[in-house]
Amino acid sequence: MVASIDGRILHSRWRPATGEGGDLFERLHARIGGDAWLVGRVTGQEFAKAQAYDARADRTWPREPWLARRDAQAYGVVLDAHGKIAWGRPDIGGDPIVVALTEQVCDAHLAGLRRDGVSYFFAGKSELDLTLVLEFLNRELGVKRLLVEGGGHANGEFLRAGLIDEISLAICPAVDGARGAPSVFDSADGDSDLRAPISEMSLESCEVLERGAVWLRYRLRNAAAASPSRSS
Repeated sequence: MVASIDGRILHSRWRPATGEGGDLFERLHARIGGDAWLVGRVTGQEFAKAQAYDARADRTWPREPWLARRDAQAYGVVLDAHGKIAWGRPDIGGDPIVVALTEQVCDAHLAGLRRDGVSYFFAGKSELDLTLVLEFLNRELGVKRLLVEGGGHANGEFLRAGLIDEISLAICPAVDGARGAPSVFDSADGDSDLRAPISEMSLESCEVLERGAVWLRYRLRNAAAASPSRSS
């Protein structure tokens, strides 16, 4: 993640307005590398090109994985528990889209994903089980290194589930300063009292980047998760 000094991640809100956040994010993403990257529904929606899928389906689809590709160098994984994103594209920046759904998603949405060539799988009946998400990506697509890249709610869900083993954070010389602005780690109101099961953090590296940014990488050790690894 790339954040202001107060931990905010919406670059357009930063002052001074440097425009550096997005470019720096992409450069560090490439440097870290990974078999796949993952974002939540709100962030995923920003990449969508369609308005909506048809409201009705002409057939029933089994609640089984459907993978358009298995041979990509990297995949773009999106958590979309209730099937709200109409993609209108099969990939993001050349990385095939893979959507994690719950079994409550309607058949019309599954038909739309298939038409767009968007892979999907199921990781829970009504809520996403994040552990099942990771197990599927590893087993079926060979993902060993997954970059969790926002937004703050998705990051927070993985953190509280004890599923993050490293934090990569570039801090830029800018501030947001507003209450409630999107942050690196966030939660829904119902999860605000849940604490991440982190037992230890150790600094792996610290690098001063161009224009005063600082790149920090921490290794995490997690105890038993304090709450179920579920995402809605």
